[in-house]
Amino acid sequence: MFRYQQLAQELQQQIEQGQYACGDRLPGVRELAKRRTLSVSTVVASYRQLEADGYLQANSRSGYVVKARYQPPPLSSTVIAPSVVPSIVSSQQMALTLSKAAADPAFMALGAAVPALTFLPQHALHKALQQVMKTDPTRLMRYEASRGAPELRLQIARRMALHGAVVSPEQVIITNGCQEALMLSLKAVTQPGDVVVIESPAFYGLLQALEAAGLQALALPTDAQTGIAPDVLQQALEQWPVKACVLIANYSNPLGSLMPASHKQRIAAMLGERGIALIEDDTYGDLGFAATRPASCLALAAQQDIFYCSTFSKTLSPDLRLGWVIAPKHTAKLEYLKFISNISSAALPQLAVARLLKNGQYERHLRQVRPQYQAAISRISSSIGRLFPAGTRVSQPQGGFVLWVELPAGVDGYLLAQQALAEKISIAPGTIFSPTPARQKPLFSNFIRLNCAVPPDARLERALQTLGLLCHRQLNAASKPG
Repeated sequence: MFRYQQLAQELQQQIEQGQYACGDRLPGVRELAKRRTLSVSTVVASYRQLEADGYLQANSRSGYVVKARYQPPPLSSTVIAPSVVPSIVSSQQMALTLSKAAADPAFMALGAAVPALTFLPQHALHKALQQVMKTDPTRLMRYEASRGAPELRLQIARRMALHGAVVSPEQVIITNGCQEALMLSLKAVTQPGDVVVIESPAFYGLLQALEAAGLQALALPTDAQTGIAPDVLQQALEQWPVKACVLIANYSNPLGSLMPASHKQRIAAMLGERGIALIEDDTYGDLGFAATRPASCLALAAQQDIFYCSTFSKTLSPDLRLGWVIAPKHTAKLEYLKFISNISSAALPQLAVARLLKNGQYERHLRQVRPQYQAAISRISSSIGRLFPAGTRVSQPQGGFVLWVELPAGVDGYLLAQQALAEKISIAPGTIFSPTPARQKPLFSNFIRLNCAVPPDARLERALQTLGLLCHRQLNAASKPG
């Protein structure tokens, strides 16, 4: 056996044993050659052998990285069509359980979509917070304006203009996360009992907002790659008295779908013709894997009645509780609703984030973290293909950091979530992503959502092994007679 073959065999064994996970970068050619007292040509030959065998892929920026070899099949192209009837949202108690588990370090947090610390700019954020406390301490001793700190509103307006949505800083309303932005938007255009169009599956935080507001959800079937189809929405609008439509057009949660620009424009125009507000949740818009950020609905159809909602929770820190809403036709009403809700948001995080935006650190962080999220999704998807039962399918997200997993028909996602909690693992069962009435069979009962923004360590591997084992046990129990 030649020396390059021997080295390739050793590296292959390390990859199969999990010492190098999917997306991990192998040592540089010269570094490994020096470490192993080999020639550079020998190491290159080893890497090329592993590349030919499907273990590695060459990356022009990162050298050689481990390739996913066990990718499960994608979700079925057939759109799951729920009963298109408005329904009151209820039974979101499991979401509270997920939130508690995410805050408990004893749990492997695969349920709530909260990035681990390793994916967040801890040092830059800490430094910005310290600078604000040092340079302007008196500013922190009074209520901030209800619209938010002028410094942050200016930076948000400038950033949005770079992506095609030209707005005034005066039109930016700072909120306590995107959840409050959604709540304020719904309050501005609906009354209890009104019908609101949403995606299916839908982000459970939106379902909580609808439940709190006493609104009816009209959940429309959603394509895993392109979101809600305009024709499907048009049929619903012709049949039901819809008052608002809430969409995550860029990298939806939980599917990760990206709506084509033509669909965004057509849907915005369709709603505008009927006087129906479009509430756009762009939480994950900055976390796409492509080179170019996709345009928002607001950027593509600025003349329409659009509420644009977003947040820094997924990009900087969940605990900042910083989001914003922009609706040029409703600015005064949103400011009033914000004021009577909680007066204003805290000044300290606003001023710190304004610094990060102004000095370019926010954009630098995004450039670093986007490929990390993409690698994390590929890594966990590969592990699912290796550890979960045959017939498991996964989404192919184009941004963000969550996976929507379709389990074999014999696996109950809600039961799996309960069993996982007993093992100190939190996952999100598919049923909480649907407002299905209690009389009907729950939608997405054999689905789960996994948060992939977690460290790729032995603890993650054990958690995924446990989930796979629990799935196999459910299938085995279902196959036994009697």
